[in-house]
Amino acid sequence: MRTETPPLIRLEDYRPSAFLIDRVDLDIRLDPHATRITAELALRPNPKGDAEAPLHLDGDDLTLIAIDLDGAGVTPGDVTIDPSGLTLRNPPRRPFILRLVTQVDSTANTKLMGLYRTDGVYCTQCEADGFRRITYFLDRPDVMSVYTTRIEANREEAPVLLGNGNLVESGPVGEDRHYAVWHDPHPKPAYLFAIVGGRLGKVETTFRTMEGRDVACAVYVEPGREDRAGYALDAVIRSMAWDERAFGRAYDLDVFNVVAVSAFNMGAMENKGLNIFNDKYVLAVPDTATDADYANIEAIIAHEYFHNWSGNRITCRDWFQLCLKEGLTVFRDQEFSSDMRSRPVHRIGEVRSLRARQFPEDAGPLKHPVRPNAYAEINNFYTATVYDKGAEIVRMLRTLIGGAAFRAGMDRYFADNDGTAATVEDFLAAFATVTGRDLSAFARWYERPGTPTLSASGRYDPAARTYILRLAQILPVEGPPLVIPVALGLVGAKGPMTDVTCAAVTDGVFVLDRDEAELVFENVAEEPVPSLLRDFSAPVRLDLALTDEQRLRLLARDSDPFNRWQAAQDVAMRLILDPDPARAGAFAEALGTFLDAEALADPAFAALVLALPTEGEAADSLPSDVDPDAIHQARRDLRARLGRALRPRLERIDAALLSGQEAYSPDAASAGRRALRNAALDLIAAGDPQAGAALATQRLDAATNMTDRLAALATIAQIPGEAREAALTAFGERYAQEPLVLDKWFAIQATIAESETLDRIARLKVHPAFSMTNPNRVRALVGSFSMANPTQFARADGAGFALVADVVKALDSTNPQVAARLLTAFGSWRRLEKNRRVAAAEMLNRIKAVPGLSRDVADILGRTLKDG
Repeated sequence: MRTETPPLIRLEDYRPSAFLIDRVDLDIRLDPHATRITAELALRPNPKGDAEAPLHLDGDDLTLIAIDLDGAGVTPGDVTIDPSGLTLRNPPRRPFILRLVTQVDSTANTKLMGLYRTDGVYCTQCEADGFRRITYFLDRPDVMSVYTTRIEANREEAPVLLGNGNLVESGPVGEDRHYAVWHDPHPKPAYLFAIVGGRLGKVETTFRTMEGRDVACAVYVEPGREDRAGYALDAVIRSMAWDERAFGRAYDLDVFNVVAVSAFNMGAMENKGLNIFNDKYVLAVPDTATDADYANIEAIIAHEYFHNWSGNRITCRDWFQLCLKEGLTVFRDQEFSSDMRSRPVHRIGEVRSLRARQFPEDAGPLKHPVRPNAYAEINNFYTATVYDKGAEIVRMLRTLIGGAAFRAGMDRYFADNDGTAATVEDFLAAFATVTGRDLSAFARWYERPGTPTLSASGRYDPAARTYILRLAQILPVEGPPLVIPVALGLVGAKGPMTDVTCAAVTDGVFVLDRDEAELVFENVAEEPVPSLLRDFSAPVRLDLALTDEQRLRLLARDSDPFNRWQAAQDVAMRLILDPDPARAGAFAEALGTFLDAEALADPAFAALVLALPTEGEAADSLPSDVDPDAIHQARRDLRARLGRALRPRLERIDAALLSGQEAYSPDAASAGRRALRNAALDLIAAGDPQAGAALATQRLDAATNMTDRLAALATIAQIPGEAREAALTAFGERYAQEPLVLDKWFAIQATIAESETLDRIARLKVHPAFSMTNPNRVRALVGSFSMANPTQFARADGAGFALVADVVKALDSTNPQVAARLLTAFGSWRRLEKNRRVAAAEMLNRIKAVPGLSRDVADILGRTLKDG
């Protein structure tokens, strides 16, 4: 393990590689403990590189068996091997062939990086720098090579052998072994390399591209689970068709394979032609998967497929450009899901995720620009800032230049950069070329850490029939202003004011590209309520002083679904932070009117309106001295009040939705009806816990799908008593052989907001289904506790912090990536009240005292403690 203090890598220090590798021929002979890899690398000096540099090949935890150059041995004194890799001091200054033979123990590879073995299946994970754990290599994204890979294995152990590209040859080797040769004609960086070997079942079909080529598409899963792979395969086909329609991008190989494995550090990986997935994002049947699972499978299948162009055909010049592939591809998968489902509902979901994950990141010690300017450990920069804020920047660009110009710019980007390792500048240059616009000021979004605030205030002049709106941007760091597209409108007593005019607004958008601006709206017949940042047109915080009455007008009358939802959120947030029974009563009345008019017309949207801001969002809105217990109690009290006030309506809605219930389908409309029924159940239980527990128990017993069953269990879990324990026990027994379902069971128990939860977690850690070696189990239990149970994680006595710190220390030596991600839960510790700050600091320093910390954990820890 690399435990030394890593050097800080800076964007400004980027230099092209001194050598290039045009061709890679691999012979991989799989063995549980002694896999042997023979790599033949066709190298040549890079004309753009340092002509005098030695050849340094990255390597990590490898055993070198043999090395030769152009078929001859290498002088021992000319080769140096250290923990960072292999250095050839005097390489030829001409094209040459370097042959390397290495050996790895895939079974002992608990880091799940490089080549590892899980549940008898060999698989790889090479992003960001895992290929160096397979063979010595120039393991950087700007070194792109054509790969041919021969895989050999015991036929009984691994009847399925998969690699990148197209299958070109296969056959027996002696009596008990066989081989397969895969060739990928498209040059790619090492991080996109992949193989899989094992005993797997599959479902398959054929997709015909817009160019008339037939592509064999398959999803490989654990044998006996093929019936759970159908939805993922359908999502593959829909993704292929959508990318052709929306972006004109056709698939470019003869086969496209998806493989589901049980132990995976990430969600999935876009390896060329061979996507490897965490099985939670592939396997689904109604009895084990929720509506959210189906939506996630659809989105993540699409995301990894869309990488074929935005990430594979065009990759990153260096890891500082990670947002170029991830932010862009998140935007693409969001658009896909919006077309597959309800666009307004999906947009609200995107923003909720951004605010829950990225806004706190931007406000804490782990903040960084969307394109970082330095890093110590790249694995720690697969963040919400890179992914989610990166996607918002792409969305803003489309808003600024319009849909047609955006599509033209994407076409130009693909045409100009196909087959290259590109930069953010290359991406923006394509849009500047097709529009003739200077995008240098817009590029600042990639450079600035932190979340800007849009400050707004308005004044109505009834005599002049004008409304003056003043906007200003408040930046978290000093510098020139950002370019902020503000989608806006005015709302009167009866709805949107369509007759007003403003010269500064084009197609409903004002571009704030200076520190402040004043907009004058003409022909304004009555005092309006401004509706700003419609559809969340920029990733900023909005400072706009409106009364509850004005916000509830937006809920009732605005034409923008996002701002209608936002209005309800804003009123609820104020009531959590500043409880007031009279205002809470008015809010309940407004919600009742909304439900009467619209709940059954759009159940999915109604469910979102009923969902109050989370405790984490409330904490994120406070600058300091956060008391999680006070927030929890205030939110609980508000939910109870709303539940009691709305109960008759909620019961009527529940009955109406139940009467139209059909056989389970994961489609958006059906999911929306279930979402509203379950939101109603949860609010009823908040208002009357005993009645709610009885109703939830009935719902649990009658449920015909996992969505309803899990929602009922989650409601019961927050109500102490025998019914809860009986329900949890029965659920655990029923799904004892379903690891992914037990993950949900672990998570529900980990988020019970009671002091006894720590004891419950201690018991669950020794449950037969729990394993510290499986990232899904750890994330379900310990990750859910740290991220979604603020009162217990941030207990004043420090016991919650200690629980997570102990798991981080235990995992650091075996899977440092998972350990580091758990540690990010401490990101907001400095904003807690004093006693909790002291307790958190003690735990962080306890981790710091552990000798030989991994680079992953040491990096997160150092940045977390450095702030302030």
